[in-house]
Amino acid sequence: MDIKLLTVRSEIAAGTRGAGMGIDALIVASLDQKSTFFRDHQVQNIDDVNNILFTNNNFPSAKHIDGVLTMLRRVCNATASTLEKNITPIVLAGDHSTAAGTISGIKKAHPNKRLGVIWIDAHADFHSPFTTPSGNMHGMPLAMVSHIDNKEEAVNTPSDETLELWEDIKKVGTEDKKIDPTDVVFIGVRDTEQPENSILNRHNITNITVKEVRELGALNTAQKALDQLSGCDMIYISFDVDSMDPSISKGTGTPVANGLSVEEARIINTTLVKDPKVVCWEMVEVNPTLDQNNIMANNAFNILTDTVDSIKTSHTELA
Repeated sequence: MDIKLLTVRSEIAAGTRGAGMGIDALIVASLDQKSTFFRDHQVQNIDDVNNILFTNNNFPSAKHIDGVLTMLRRVCNATASTLEKNITPIVLAGDHSTAAGTISGIKKAHPNKRLGVIWIDAHADFHSPFTTPSGNMHGMPLAMVSHIDNKEEAVNTPSDETLELWEDIKKVGTEDKKIDPTDVVFIGVRDTEQPENSILNRHNITNITVKEVRELGALNTAQKALDQLSGCDMIYISFDVDSMDPSISKGTGTPVANGLSVEEARIINTTLVKDPKVVCWEMVEVNPTLDQNNIMANNAFNILTDTVDSIKTSHTELA
């Protein structure tokens, strides 16, 4: 089967600089390991707008939302065009906001199919400009694609211009919402705020905690996530490296204690992508500026190559 790597060096939605260098850190890891991975696969680089980080931010409750909108449109179009050619996109991105572009692209390519999302992350990323404590938009992608403003839990009063751009973000790819929040399964989420907890409770969203991963085992965890989405026509997997424990590496912008081990993350991802409903896999938030000896990138690269191999093997067997 054909795979294309979509590389997105955008970091404008993160609170800590450096995630835009994550793809290059993965390339360095591949060179150190004498791997031909990046030579063996088609790569499409999506232009970023990181230069706006040098300008003043005029949107305190949705920092650089104008640039985020540009990036989501670019990622959406690249994802959709890849899928329309029957090629599987593997998205390697900087900050997690661009996942909303990936999801929008999947729905643009398949507007009539029901999409399930497996979100492997320390964070729920269901904030909106109304609820965010930081204004960093890498905490908002799931709210973007499910059209959840959560005004009931508002702690901010976004400007009119912010809200106009927020409405434009919701319409990227398709005007309708891309996913129903009940079609989201979390793995490893352990750092949430009250507005996000309200969404999780209101929509009865499954979160398989790290403790449950240990009890179930990584293989059964993956199967439980897939079983939860049995009613969906297609599945997208988003893997944020901060789902892993900081003892592995400090090489991510928002580390949270008590995370997954590298082996647990590897087994979960390689098992999930064997499901024929999986149409796209994404990895985000490697930050080499916070790392030592490129440890996170090396671990992430190993998970990346094993996951891609698993996709190829499973699709070959299906053929």
